[in-house]
Amino acid sequence: MDAKTLLHGLFSRARGDPFVVTYWDGCTYRYGEEGEPVFTVKLLKPVDIGAFIENMALAFGEAYMNGDIEVEGDLADLVAMALRNIALEATWRQRRALRVLGRVAGHAKRSLRKQQEDVAAHYDLGNAFFRLWLDETMTYSCAFFRTPNDTIEEAQRNKMDYSLKKLRLRPGETLLDIGSGWGALILRAAEKYGVYAMGITLSREQYNASLDAIKARGLEDRVQVRLQHYQQLADEGLTFDKIISIGMIEHVGKAHLKEFVSCVRKLLAPQGVALLHHITLRTPTPEYALHTISWEQKYIFPGGYIPTLPEMLTHLSEQGFIVLDVENLRPHYRLTLDRWSERFEQNVEKVRAMYGERFVRMWRLYLRGASAAFRVGTHGVHQTLVSKEVIHSLPLTRADICP
Repeated sequence: MDAKTLLHGLFSRARGDPFVVTYWDGCTYRYGEEGEPVFTVKLLKPVDIGAFIENMALAFGEAYMNGDIEVEGDLADLVAMALRNIALEATWRQRRALRVLGRVAGHAKRSLRKQQEDVAAHYDLGNAFFRLWLDETMTYSCAFFRTPNDTIEEAQRNKMDYSLKKLRLRPGETLLDIGSGWGALILRAAEKYGVYAMGITLSREQYNASLDAIKARGLEDRVQVRLQHYQQLADEGLTFDKIISIGMIEHVGKAHLKEFVSCVRKLLAPQGVALLHHITLRTPTPEYALHTISWEQKYIFPGGYIPTLPEMLTHLSEQGFIVLDVENLRPHYRLTLDRWSERFEQNVEKVRAMYGERFVRMWRLYLRGASAAFRVGTHGVHQTLVSKEVIHSLPLTRADICP
């Protein structure tokens, strides 16, 4: 079977929005439902059949990055269509399951050094890069929108306050932020809620920027940041009244989730409360896919793994945690990614000058693809509030934290 016949057969089975594909020989075909095409895909070169069958998403992503594929329209619409027809990709990938099993140990243990390298590969691209398209607080996680018209700056402040209020912070308490990013949340916790806050990160760029921000605010006596792994901190025997982790669990890896939850338990004071905020998959990753590398793992988040909500709740339950509250902020992450994409495109020439065209296309695909995943609902983002012991002091409702 030649490449064009394979692709034409695959696209002909696609369901959903109408789209157009122009092949490398100049032939153009319409697929999907009736109506005006939502996007057009231009295949400028023949695809590698073997690579395409083995891992369609990886092959497409690399072809787009290399300029072998052009897309007219929003990339998010294309990815959304692909996600809605994901069973088609699964069929092809299962054909090669026995060949790829064991090739990439997606669920294997990673050393501390490897975890540090994986984090650095993403977050140490440079503060100048992230400053181009994140908000002024450099908050790199799902925002919280009171209305769709909120600016990204407003929505990120909303998220920080909404999350911190869930912990019911009291002045003088100690707070640990696991994966504290550029430090915005620990600064806000100290300034607005009167707590003593510590943040830990594995990114040197984030660490240095956090130190500068703490010093600039004159908060050295109330806020500190460490370039440290959560396991190392847990081994010190410290405990905190409240713990928060936002957008970090995705970097832990499947084999380390139990270890992470165990460390949170060690670090949390007996009557303490912890809030875990992380991306979730709606359905578990198939076992064969755990042994293949995805486009996002290869180019954006090396070593990353997204658990399902039941998977995380199981780990929490097995460690004796009491689940107090669970909330899905999925629609908020799509809005967040759309805002980031807009700002990225506004500064795309600066990004291109810094890293080149292939990098631009890689990050454009990442941001628009992620937006599509939250639109379609294959991904969610959950906030789970837990305690080690029965807590009698918490309010009966969320009324005290609602905007």
